[in-house]
Amino acid sequence: MIWLICFVAGVVATLALPLPEWRLPLALAALLWPWRAYLPWRPALVAAMGLALGLGWAGWRIEQRRASLLPPAWELRAIEFEGAVRGVPQASAGGSSLTLEVERVLTKGAVLPRQVRLFLRDRPTWPAASRWRVTARFRGAHATANPYGFDAERWMWANDVLASGAPLMPARRLDDAGDMQGRIDRARAGVVERIRRVLGPSREGGLIAALTVGVQHGIDRRDWQLFARTGVTHLMAISGLHIGIVAGIAGWLAGAVLKRLPPRRLAARLLLVWISLAAAAVYATLAGLSVPTRRTLCTLAAITLMLQLRRAFTSFQLWWGALAAVLLFDPFAVLAPGLWLSFGMVAALLIVARGRRRPPGHFHAALLAQWATGVLSLVPLLLFFGKVPLLSPLANLLAIPYVSLLLTPLALLAVALPLDGPLQVTAWLCARLLDGLALLGNGPQFAVPGLPGPVWLGGLCGALWLIAPRGVPGRGLALLLLLPLGVYRPPLPDAGVFRVTVFDVGQGLSVLIATERHRILFDTGALAAEAVLLPQLAGLGVSRLDMAILSHHDFDHDGAAPALLQAVPAERVLAGQPESWRGAVPCRPGQRWQWDGVRFVMLAPASLPLESGNNARSCVLLVSGRYHAALLTGDIPAVVEEELVRQLGRGLAATILLVPHHGSRSSSSAAFLDAVRPRWAIVSAGYRNRFAHPHPEVLRRYRERGIRLLRTDLDGAITLEAGALPTVSTFRGDFPRYWRAPPGT
Repeated sequence: MIWLICFVAGVVATLALPLPEWRLPLALAALLWPWRAYLPWRPALVAAMGLALGLGWAGWRIEQRRASLLPPAWELRAIEFEGAVRGVPQASAGGSSLTLEVERVLTKGAVLPRQVRLFLRDRPTWPAASRWRVTARFRGAHATANPYGFDAERWMWANDVLASGAPLMPARRLDDAGDMQGRIDRARAGVVERIRRVLGPSREGGLIAALTVGVQHGIDRRDWQLFARTGVTHLMAISGLHIGIVAGIAGWLAGAVLKRLPPRRLAARLLLVWISLAAAAVYATLAGLSVPTRRTLCTLAAITLMLQLRRAFTSFQLWWGALAAVLLFDPFAVLAPGLWLSFGMVAALLIVARGRRRPPGHFHAALLAQWATGVLSLVPLLLFFGKVPLLSPLANLLAIPYVSLLLTPLALLAVALPLDGPLQVTAWLCARLLDGLALLGNGPQFAVPGLPGPVWLGGLCGALWLIAPRGVPGRGLALLLLLPLGVYRPPLPDAGVFRVTVFDVGQGLSVLIATERHRILFDTGALAAEAVLLPQLAGLGVSRLDMAILSHHDFDHDGAAPALLQAVPAERVLAGQPESWRGAVPCRPGQRWQWDGVRFVMLAPASLPLESGNNARSCVLLVSGRYHAALLTGDIPAVVEEELVRQLGRGLAATILLVPHHGSRSSSSAAFLDAVRPRWAIVSAGYRNRFAHPHPEVLRRYRERGIRLLRTDLDGAITLEAGALPTVSTFRGDFPRYWRAPPGT
């Protein structure tokens, strides 16, 4: 058992490594193997061997997947290939998206991952299991990179979808896929189409499709937000709980039959286990064998095989064996929060069940289970999502039996019967569930900023200590380890010092300026606020803004402002084009204020004719601290730069410059750069954006002057603290991980 635990630890350790080396650990494991029975050192040798095996196995799988990545030289180049549609195509407002399994690359020298994501401009016209010859352009596994919130690159690696693109011309359809996977996908698509035909494009239909065949794209975004606010998101897809319920129902039915017809050659207990596993496999296959269902199926298979050995395994030995089997099958499962939440909940149930002379009553057992899972899930939920709904225990107490014991079995029966009535009854039950969750959806949330490693590790130890069995001493002291979760606050700049954080919002701009007690957000970017900015502000402990500045009315600068300012209110809003924002105060040259020893001066826009365009109306803000200054420029063109140089000259000098207009060729004139003389220049631009920002000529001007360039498209989020010894932090550079594109690529 020691080597299993250490094997798991070795795989998990790859989460903190930029690119694990696999040859050395495997060589070490091979070297230790002959000495594993040497008694004086046996535990240490077995532990070292297990750790080396975990590191080596995961490192080898990572290198295999990395070798299939789309090379940067082939990004946005035409690649012809043949592939089969896997899964069910997803419709959206702007068209549709689907996953293609690459069968053959026809373009000489090109390399594509095993699976690619393709976006179409029309409704789904490529049926499930159809095969196509396509010419398309792709981007690699590269997304916005920020410290908090959803990590898209991590999701791509976990789901083995490492390139996305769009076709360049009409594709040629080939013969449909005739393999087992193709037949399963056609059956799943048929179920979704029947649900849509009977129920229409309804909320209830989307939920039924998710519970029966694992197709989640029919669930409205507002419903996902409702599930998140009540903490029941894990119930709204085919999860380990649902597969376990189906396996349990199958085992119960089989048990009733075996009582009347007992088997002669096989133990009834083992036969029940194999029947339950078969039922789980059928349900998981119906769900398309998604990552969570494969993980659950692998867990059940491992437990079944361990029971087949007819040895006396403890519950925790089964738990470790199942976890090791999952990571042996798929070491990338460690990237998914679902792995830790599902195995963590089972561990909580096992912990509270230990040390009891007799099992508690049903009601007492339900309360104990809810208590244990609620306490132990607190830390991972705060780590992954930054907040926990306080009404989540109540919502789960009601929703788990409703969804798992009533809704899911009835939905499966409804799609199996050739009648419309059962589907309509199931839809009515779904509507009642949504109504009930809506009543709980406005409950309070326990939110925390981004927690450093020691704080959340201490909290995890405290949670385990708190739910420990009776007899474990000092359980009340566990609260002291949990207390930092609620009181921790990120460190703030000193008086006279400011911190500039440029978020990676793709092709756009959003900058947070923090002083000792104040926060200013300069622009919001275009991406959905809940996707990028709201998690970043929450992670930094920002629940309100002292000021928001919207430099000008371009979508890539203020597109996320309505949703963001509704969630994180600002006491004052300044705008370069105030007519676009109700209640906004216009930016005017000469506006100045001072907070915490830091001076703020608005330098632009001046009064300009309307034909000057939006960019020329950008607010330009100069921030001056005790040691350094920063100049934020929006999208000002060269004509505005020349006017600022003429009026202020050396008064524009700043250590930090936000490169105007994302590095457009029409900005960053030589005279302007000579006047500002920055030490660092930050380009906020999208990866391989369609405007080709920043322009090579502009980059050359900065390099000729010895200015250090930082770029959000290559470095991720960038933070500079303008203290006596200024510090620079880039997310990709300071937190390298194997799934994350390295800085500068």
